[in-house]
Amino acid sequence: VQLQAYGGGLVQAGASLRLSCAASGRTFSSYAMGWFRQAPGKEREFVAAITGNGIYRYYTDSVKGRFTISRDNAKNTVYLQMTTLKPEDTAVYYCATDVSTGRLRAGVRIDYWGQGTQVTVSS
Repeated sequence: VQLQAYGGGLVQAGASLRLSCAASGRTFSSYAMGWFRQAPGKEREFVAAITGNGIYRYYTDSVKGRFTISRDNAKNTVYLQMTTLKPEDTAVYYCATDVSTGRLRAGVRIDYWGQGTQVTVSS
């Protein structure tokens, strides 16, 4: 399984950015997808997850109302639409996949990780 994340960049506070993660190697729609982030000097944290059918979505409290996770199973791609970005959203963002949204939300025993994409929000 390969996950390729892209779409990061340098933006000003209040701006929007959309991250994408293209997956290959197994039946995409059968697996949950998630986004995590790791800020400098901090542990990697859960950001959002979505079930394989796209019906259920989960978010960490700090991004609720600002970030939206979605997926296009025809394109084997998961997205993270980020709006009203804040300097504290600055981090390397990673996508991940697992059979369970529970494990994604807990951040444990994740099946596969993608490489990160840097998001920097200036004040």
